Amino acid sequence: MKFKLILIIFLSIAVSVHAQRRHRSNNPNDTISSSYQPSELFSPMFYSEKGNEFHSVNGDPGPKYWQNRVDYQIKANIDTVTKTLSASDNITYTNNSPDNLQFLWLQLDQNTYKKEARSNFVTGFSPGPDQHTNGYQIESVSIIQNGKAEKVNFIVSDTRMQVRLPKAVGANGGKLNLLIKYHYTIPGNFGGRTDFTDTKNGKIYEIAQWFPRMCVYDDSHGWDTLPFLGAGEFYLEYGDVDYQVTVPWDMIVAGSGELLNPTEVLTAKQISRLNNARNSDKTIMIRSAEEVNDASSRPVHKGTLTWHFKMLNTRDVAFGASKAYVWDAAKVNLSGGKKCLSMSVYPVESAGNDAWGRATEYLKKSIEYFSEKWFVYPYPVAVNEAGIAGGMEYPGIVFDGITDKGKELYWVTAHEIGHNWFPMIVGSNERRYAWMDEGFNTFIDVYADDNFNNGEYAPKRDSEYAPGGGNPADEIVPIINDPNAPIIMTAADAVPEKYRHPIVYYKPAFGLVLLREQILGKDRFDYAFRNYIHKWAFKHPQPDDFFRSMDNGAGEDLSWFWKGWFYNNWSLDLAIIDAKYVNNDPKKGIQVTVANKEQMVFPFIVEVKLKDGSKQRIHLPVETWLQNKAITFTIQTTSEAESVTVDPDAALPDINRKNNVMTVK
Repeated sequence: MKFKLILIIFLSIAVSVHAQRRHRSNNPNDTISSSYQPSELFSPMFYSEKGNEFHSVNGDPGPKYWQNRVDYQIKANIDTVTKTLSASDNITYTNNSPDNLQFLWLQLDQNTYKKEARSNFVTGFSPGPDQHTNGYQIESVSIIQNGKAEKVNFIVSDTRMQVRLPKAVGANGGKLNLLIKYHYTIPGNFGGRTDFTDTKNGKIYEIAQWFPRMCVYDDSHGWDTLPFLGAGEFYLEYGDVDYQVTVPWDMIVAGSGELLNPTEVLTAKQISRLNNARNSDKTIMIRSAEEVNDASSRPVHKGTLTWHFKMLNTRDVAFGASKAYVWDAAKVNLSGGKKCLSMSVYPVESAGNDAWGRATEYLKKSIEYFSEKWFVYPYPVAVNEAGIAGGMEYPGIVFDGITDKGKELYWVTAHEIGHNWFPMIVGSNERRYAWMDEGFNTFIDVYADDNFNNGEYAPKRDSEYAPGGGNPADEIVPIINDPNAPIIMTAADAVPEKYRHPIVYYKPAFGLVLLREQILGKDRFDYAFRNYIHKWAFKHPQPDDFFRSMDNGAGEDLSWFWKGWFYNNWSLDLAIIDAKYVNNDPKKGIQVTVANKEQMVFPFIVEVKLKDGSKQRIHLPVETWLQNKAITFTIQTTSEAESVTVDPDAALPDINRKNNVMTVK
């Protein structure tokens, strides 16, 4: 979707607000019907808590902010006959909290596919009898002490596992090594985010949420143990992930992070091509469609190969594996002379310049734009993988639709890789506050789409974000007017599917566009938003951290906006009540009365269209509504006018545009 950018021209127009308070009988606030209550919107007590040592009042991490660290060493094997992944997960857990931890909690997302999983009963969707697995089969859980593994007690509760320790992990830097051995059946095409599916030249495996991952222990909730129910995604600690994946010899593995053993799993020709790609803005073919079924495109012709990857300072890793992959790559140009590698893997069915032949270009350009605009991409590789997950993001890799082409493929690529900024870099809690990743990412998408190839695929319009395809300010009105619509601050899994995209993606994204283009201006917004990203990179912000960071960075008390837009679905109805010449003389100006008839407010523009075809504009600040439900002011004109319009660019989410224009009396 695209939101119309508005250039506000400030004209030297004299405006005089009539001192109506001295003549109460003439005060429009006394006679105009309005449900707006200024004292409610502008009440001074928006923040219920003061800042503290961990979360400062200015929105920064506090002087005693802490977060725990998790490093993983994983060795996995995929059995393509039984469709089973088996692995050992060696976790080094560092407890930086001020608390001794007697037990640990881990996420077991694969348990969402079990028949009795809680997720089966949340949305009313009941999977078919063949759309289940047995979830994680935990073979053993041990702590490693003095080089020896000692088994410990554990319990599994839906998609969580509690490990009960014989001795607490000490506060302020205590460490523990935890070893978990497990296996599970890989979900088929019902997996959603992780699956396997058939193509002409073999199955594609999309492997995600595939190893037990530590729950976050933070200063807001302690152990954050919300179960995985589907809509609420992830909240994870940062650390290094060193992982090895063993697959049949003829398969290509594309994973998060840097491939550490290319000479063992690639041919000399492929290594040479990759080296060329690292210095090429044009896409270089690493494994062509013609080579997919050519045994010489693999370094060995029997048995298995182990692919070894490592990713630093990440929340998670995922990978794709298939013998059907076509593979191409190109360099990504980052600031300061830095660069990384953009690559795509896809089946021959998806090849072609109108489809996945441009996937690496889309990925490259998106990363370059987001890096220049907000924060430099921190990882050495980014992968665009074609499968049936159809739009899912993980650090350094995205799963996009195998049948996507043209603008749809560009849109989904930009959106999914954009998630590397929210929530992979800015590590918000998706399981509680989905809008802090989906909404923010949809917002940065808007401008990336405009930027790509001089707007080749702009404006972004699709059914997920703007079902009507019209003016984005009008798109949000039906949701705001719907009495059953949840608010943005609703828990992620409590948002009904009907409202998920409008409330989780569209409304917060459009709210930030309004904040940038109608309230703060681009410079102040960009500075504050960029500051928020940099201060909370690789950390765990809460909603108030974002609100406070924007307030302080922009130098504006935005409590009224957070309250009306995020905590409520309050609507806006600006109306021209009267427009007439002062003393019936066009040379003395036009007296205009504008009312606000609903609970929400915004700064706004009033435009006068003169009979000579020219136009004059005046910008009224949000303080207009601090005391008033309506305001009367004079616009100085020297000639006759045709009409007066409030919000002439239709940039605000006004629920009734019929009362926005009036012929001058």
